[in-house]
Amino acid sequence: MTNKMYAIYIKNLNYFSFLIVQCLQPTMAIFNNTTSSSSNFLLTAFPGLECAHVWISIPVCCLYTIALLGNSMIFLVIITKRRLHKPMYYFLSMLAAVDLCLTITTLPTVLGVLWFHAREISFKACFIQMFFVHAFSLLESSVLVAMAFDRFVAICNPLNYATILTDRMVLVIGLVICIRPAVFLLPLLVAINTVSFHGGHELSHPFCYHPEVIKYTYSKPWISSFWGLFLQLYLNGTDVLFILFSYVLILRTVLGIVARKKQQKALSTCVCHICAVTIFYVPLISLSLAHRLFHSTPRVLCSTLANIYLLLPPVLNPIIYSLKTKTIRQAMFQLLQSKGSWGFNVRGLRGRWD
Repeated sequence: MTNKMYAIYIKNLNYFSFLIVQCLQPTMAIFNNTTSSSSNFLLTAFPGLECAHVWISIPVCCLYTIALLGNSMIFLVIITKRRLHKPMYYFLSMLAAVDLCLTITTLPTVLGVLWFHAREISFKACFIQMFFVHAFSLLESSVLVAMAFDRFVAICNPLNYATILTDRMVLVIGLVICIRPAVFLLPLLVAINTVSFHGGHELSHPFCYHPEVIKYTYSKPWISSFWGLFLQLYLNGTDVLFILFSYVLILRTVLGIVARKKQQKALSTCVCHICAVTIFYVPLISLSLAHRLFHSTPRVLCSTLANIYLLLPPVLNPIIYSLKTKTIRQAMFQLLQSKGSWGFNVRGLRGRWD
């Protein structure tokens, strides 16, 4: 009897493995891990640690899971709870949605390299991924600017906060945030699509990143690299300057408050945003400088910076906001409790019917 059950178990396991392979074939057809082609790039997760990719994938998968669940939870809580339908939380939901999209954009290639050693990616797939990576990065930068403006109005002009940041104003800001990447990045994507590239080169990241991809063009790569650097300095640079200017005004207003407790309360509302700005811009600027200014940067350092740039903001943002923002934390607990009670009631009804 035991041998028969064991044989059935092995048969079912083989059938399940066959189904998994069949389901993964359409996805893995985009990436090929056999031989290098002249029309492909080679992705790299952690140079020199290829034998340990299976073990490295465990913490990477945990980080991706935290990013997906955390940002989905914050976005769902803000959408479903009417008491969170305020400008501050609208902008937070935008940040969670952007982090969610950025995580999904790089998830297939990162796990493809770590799990299946699927390193090859075609030029077209690379360009599409590169566009979305930079578009969502620019979206996140724009959302952080909008959040800085929200804190500036709330602290420096609290009496007119409701009249300035109305629902219509928030909608206009959201539309501007969405249109901005398309206006600046679509022409760059069209220009890159007309350029010929050297195939078979090994990239330093598990995703396509413009400053590195542009090195392998047949034409003069410094022209496109300079244009990309100009866009980054112009767009991200102006965003950083606006955020810094907002906090200079906020700090001046807070220092003018006589009561020390009110000063601490006003500054405490900015802590989460300051953390979000730091964990986003520091890896972004470091990775960009490592590629454009320091050409002798070790590939391991570039790969590490790239993975920090990808995973640090989506993982830490929901943790920071859920820990430091009491209303978000309470709303998340209420949502989890309601889901748990709903599941308990469903099981109770099934028991009654049975």
